[in-house]
Amino acid sequence: MNIISRKTTIAAALSLGLLAPQFASAADAGPYLFGDWNGQRSRLAEQGVSFDFGYTSELAHNSSGGARELTRYSDQWVLGSRLDLGRLWGWQGASFKATVTNRNGKNLSTDAGLGTFQQVQEVYGRGQTWRLTDFHLEQALLDGRLVLKAGRMGIGADFAGFSCDFQNLSFCGSQPGNLVGSYWANWPVSVWAGVAKVNTSRESYLQLGVYQVNPRYLDDGYAVRKGLHPNNPHGTTGALIPVEFGWQPQAGLYRGLPGSYKVGAWYNTSDGDDVALDALRRPLVAGSADALRRDGAYGVYVNLEQQVTGSAGGRGATVFLNATQADKFTASTDRQVAVGMEYKGAFDRPRDMIGVAIGATHANGRRAAAQRGDEAAHAVPHGYEYAAEVFYSWSPLPSVSIRPNLQYVKHPGASTWNHDAVVLGLKTSVAF
Repeated sequence: MNIISRKTTIAAALSLGLLAPQFASAADAGPYLFGDWNGQRSRLAEQGVSFDFGYTSELAHNSSGGARELTRYSDQWVLGSRLDLGRLWGWQGASFKATVTNRNGKNLSTDAGLGTFQQVQEVYGRGQTWRLTDFHLEQALLDGRLVLKAGRMGIGADFAGFSCDFQNLSFCGSQPGNLVGSYWANWPVSVWAGVAKVNTSRESYLQLGVYQVNPRYLDDGYAVRKGLHPNNPHGTTGALIPVEFGWQPQAGLYRGLPGSYKVGAWYNTSDGDDVALDALRRPLVAGSADALRRDGAYGVYVNLEQQVTGSAGGRGATVFLNATQADKFTASTDRQVAVGMEYKGAFDRPRDMIGVAIGATHANGRRAAAQRGDEAAHAVPHGYEYAAEVFYSWSPLPSVSIRPNLQYVKHPGASTWNHDAVVLGLKTSVAF
């Protein structure tokens, strides 16, 4: 393919992305609401250009709990493309991915005063604006045994990765980001990074990453001004270095069904504030000196998933366990555990799914001990916030899922000052 035809292919691809609704028809069934654009989407994919256009909305209403009864709505748009550079330019084993996201709406957890550690609308946050979420190059070497990635990426895309089928953040995405989100940047945030992955066998891998730690990327105000810029702002404090070993057998440990087993650890080279001690190593309370500075931060995690019934990769039940422990010196919430089950093919409908999960997020005991001595502290986080969710996912089309859900949060914010919350939710996803 010459340069002119390559440019024509990419330009046509971008144009078709905007004109896609004109190509949709009722007969054009498939995984996308706008269909195959009269075959153009498949032809572009064969030439090396594929797309990811999606929309997710989350409605939440607290029928009990919080300071007031409210209903809140938040949503997210995803516009992405992947270029297979081998097909486009003969650059074998290479691909480039670019994704932008846009978030809108309001947050029930804050507006209703629920006081929860984990949001009841996971799609909310990190700036209700446009963001550059992916902008990276990937290169496979040695017949795919070594894969290198470099560019702007989110950490959870490669480390401690987990699905986002549930609406409560306790059961969505890369779990370490739920505890140490001040430096572990999950979707839709991206930072400059590099990842090296060694496929040690067909079913196992070992990978190491180095991710920039810069608070500017997590600043909502900065995101509004420059969220779409592939720049490198001042303010980098260090590097987050995660390592992960994964085993993903297609014939797993149970009845020959597929599973995924991951264990990982991380170290953040940036200095951090001690959550309990001031610079003089006294309890950190209102009016005391600045917090004691700690050298670095660390943690460990495990992600386990195993299909236990049905046919491999098809209908049946899959159980999961996610557990993360952050260090006790710098993490105000230092532990999270979540277990659950998803059943695909509910009521003989192959695309429908039922999900059930329970989880707990722990308030750092050192911080609680220090705050108990502070007379100005009106609510002392202590122990666990417990969350539970059940949903039914109805998929009238392959491209659409509608998921009413019920959430219950006990001891929101691990504080007896907050009333237990019952939240009615509705999560809708569309792939265009």
